[in-house]
Amino acid sequence: MEAINSRYQMINIKLDKCGGLTAALTLAEKARSAGLEIMVGNMLGSSLAMAPAFLLAQQAKFADLDGPLYLEHDCENGLSFAGGQVHPPSADLWG
Repeated sequence: MEAINSRYQMINIKLDKCGGLTAALTLAEKARSAGLEIMVGNMLGSSLAMAPAFLLAQQAKFADLDGPLYLEHDCENGLSFAGGQVHPPSADLWG
């Protein structure tokens, strides 16, 4: 993994692309063990899609979870956004 560190400092993990939260957590662990920082991104999903990414974002240097802001209608009880920050959803998001 030494060669990776000479070219890259960070990876962008998108749960939709890597197979979900479990795969993302494994990927994040491997990245950190290789000396890489992590960023968590999104694929323009609803709050229901961003909620698991929000968990991983707690370990990330950067997070881009603003997908719900671009939707005409988001899930009820979803993530909230204020002052450039994203806040966790209500427990009611899960039904």
